[in-house]
Amino acid sequence: MAEIHRIKCGTGNAYLINEGKSAILVDTGSKEFFDTVAEVCDGYDMKLVLLTHIHFDHAENACKLGKRYGIPVAFHQADEELFDDFDRQPMSPFGLTGRAVLGLSLKKLRKRKVPRPENYVYIAEGDSLAAYGINGRVVGLAGHTKGSVGVEVDGRHLIVGDAMDNWLKAGAAHLCHDRGAALRSAEKISSLGKRIIYYGHGRPTP
Repeated sequence: MAEIHRIKCGTGNAYLINEGKSAILVDTGSKEFFDTVAEVCDGYDMKLVLLTHIHFDHAENACKLGKRYGIPVAFHQADEELFDDFDRQPMSPFGLTGRAVLGLSLKKLRKRKVPRPENYVYIAEGDSLAAYGINGRVVGLAGHTKGSVGVEVDGRHLIVGDAMDNWLKAGAAHLCHDRGAALRSAEKISSLGKRIIYYGHGRPTP
């Protein structure tokens, strides 16, 4: 049975999933939180860094952590263009929360470039994580970005990145590249049945 550890990185979260000493890291926080994340990971036999999407607050430490542990970084191919330029997938806000978050983060999103990892693998809907020691699978959750993904663990837990958020209350993504796709992803999450949801922003909820 896997354990999921929330690593708070300012307003965002990274998650370490372990079964015994084997572990993977889902998202990495921004560079200011490298030591915070590495301190947790150092206690495990790290197998993989998996990115729910490629924005700096989720992926800025991926390259450095991959090198530290000699492991690959996994992401969806549809997000690869974001290593080069955030504006390849411009964001639109939804509601007052979305407008506030976009106003606070847009300058950083455009200014901070996520380093491209040297050792990486592509992931997609349905991919198993058994090879990395975790009873989990990748869930496609496009909308926030083209290649946004989640991670389902033990059929009971679901890490959703920014496909949903819990800034004030849990709901569909307030920042989207494609609002229609984001709503379909939220419906997909709901259709999975009872899960504990782990957000990129905010505390987990049933």
